[in-house]
Amino acid sequence: MMKNILYTSLLVFVVSACKFHRIAADEKIKVPASYEPVSQTVIEDSLGPASTAQLQDWKNFFTDALLRDLIDTALIANYDIQIAYQRLQQSRAGVQYTKGIRLPDLNLNLGAGVRKFGDYTVDGIGNYDTQFSPNLNSKQQLPNPIPDFYAGLSSSWEIDIWGKLKNKKKAAFARYLASEQGRTLVSTNVIAEIAQNYYALMFYDKELEIIKESLELQNHALLVSEVKKSSGKANELAVEMMKSQILGAKTMLIEIQQQIIVTENKLNMLLGRYPQDIPRSTWNIEDEITQNLALGIPSDLLMNRPDIVQAFRNLDVSNAELVVAKTAFYPSLQINANLGYQALRATLLFDAGSLAYGLIGNLVSPLLNRRELKAQLMERNATKKESYIQLEKTIVNAFTEVFELMEKSKNLDDMKSLKSEQVSILEKSVETSMELFTSGRATYIEVINAQQGYLRAQIELMQIAELKNKNQILLYKSLGGGA
Repeated sequence: MMKNILYTSLLVFVVSACKFHRIAADEKIKVPASYEPVSQTVIEDSLGPASTAQLQDWKNFFTDALLRDLIDTALIANYDIQIAYQRLQQSRAGVQYTKGIRLPDLNLNLGAGVRKFGDYTVDGIGNYDTQFSPNLNSKQQLPNPIPDFYAGLSSSWEIDIWGKLKNKKKAAFARYLASEQGRTLVSTNVIAEIAQNYYALMFYDKELEIIKESLELQNHALLVSEVKKSSGKANELAVEMMKSQILGAKTMLIEIQQQIIVTENKLNMLLGRYPQDIPRSTWNIEDEITQNLALGIPSDLLMNRPDIVQAFRNLDVSNAELVVAKTAFYPSLQINANLGYQALRATLLFDAGSLAYGLIGNLVSPLLNRRELKAQLMERNATKKESYIQLEKTIVNAFTEVFELMEKSKNLDDMKSLKSEQVSILEKSVETSMELFTSGRATYIEVINAQQGYLRAQIELMQIAELKNKNQILLYKSLGGGA
């Protein structure tokens, strides 16, 4: 039933998402209704408006105050988050560039120059003859060389007939939104990684505690073996085996301490700082260190996932750029204008007679040698199809990931229950073996086996609890929780 509900909810999510995104009619994301046959009526009845389901904020999901402080620090200082922010700024620059792309530009031009024509050229002879023209006054006489002064405005405007500029603007904005989701994805991954490493430190601390308690039991067994040896009820082999077991446990302590150092360094790197101690809380096996997520999760929560939203935005980019590539084959209309003052002498620059203006319109259409435009259109078509396939792949991967994590969560609960029962039995076996060994009714081998079995079961129980906690974090992240 859970599988049926999940796939049915996913179908609702896909239909709702496609409704709000322009996807070609012949391209539809196909998902199975369920792993098992489901009547068409059930699927149709489940169709409706997109769900607005939201996960709780990470500050509520993670109950440990010290962990929340570390995450707050990382959201500011983490290097990957800072890099993602700068990439977002790069995309924002693209939006700024296209913000006024459909409007005419306006430039202020101030210029000064001089020209000298050769005396034996058409221009030189013609300019010389103007000095003797009765139609020109003294202000209009051409000096040699000829100065040129200009002050005015110029404008250029491409009329967006086919929507090419509009779609360039859309593509830039969609690219910015995709980058924004990219930054959110980085932040979400950082939050999850910090939580996993922080809780790993708590589990290592608990593992050290378990091994130290086991060492106390082993030292007691060694003391009993030495007493029995001195009274002739045990031999040297029993003492040596007890000592060997103690040395093995001490070696485990050192290994765990090294793992703590490595994990603390990982955390400090995520926090953007040099190695130092990480303050952390203590943990007991019965403690729930994250909020539990209900198994009846609607799959339209996947729409909170930044990678899925980013894939949708990338598809928007591809659609807009495809339109731009198509409209490149159509004529473009360009209007150029200028208005200002131009004169041969600086003193005459702002004279009324120095007023000059120009207006020209160009309609340009590519006719021959359009291979470059065809190649761009071919590339944009392929890019759009790739973006769509990537979107479909992202949705399927996301659903599969969530489904697996939910199934794993149930299995880990069952494993934890069974392992807890085993630990209780083995704890009693340690007490029983010591009582029997003290009274001479059990061998030292049985004592060692009981102690090793109890220690191993405790560590395995703790590891199951760690996997359960890690699974909850991954499930929360997979549903779009985090940043």
